[in-house]
Amino acid sequence: MAKAGQTANFTAEEREAMKAAASEKRTARSRSKKDPEEVRREGEAEVRDKLAAMPDDDRALGEALHAMVAEAAPHLVPRTYYGMPAYANEAGKVVCFYKPRSKFKVRYSTFEFDQAANLDDGAVWPTAYAVTSLGDQERAFLAERVRRAAS
Repeated sequence: MAKAGQTANFTAEEREAMKAAASEKRTARSRSKKDPEEVRREGEAEVRDKLAAMPDDDRALGEALHAMVAEAAPHLVPRTYYGMPAYANEAGKVVCFYKPRSKFKVRYSTFEFDQAANLDDGAVWPTAYAVTSLGDQERAFLAERVRRAAS
């Protein structure tokens, strides 16, 4: 049995995501003293680097989602979240993120919303969508949710 602090029960992908999250926390601390436009530029570069490193199918989908978020909620700031492309509000809280299928070797990619998203609707509401392609209809559907989540 693993002791507290050990990662024996996690996959290599999960351990890598945890390392990315720790690095992102350090980066966030250093960015807290920077100009918001510089933070945006650095975040944009990080997201573009992550997208460029993805397999072709994940990259194409990620780039389409990135463009959709930039159009639907231009005030959200690109950044990474557990090593995945994400978009944060003015308080630095992640609103939504793209989880490419290659990251965890699963069947499909997802576009997800985190706790800062304004999606509450009654007692039950979706926070993640499986995405295999992004046509006009799917883009409009997700863009509306991003606008709502970022409001």
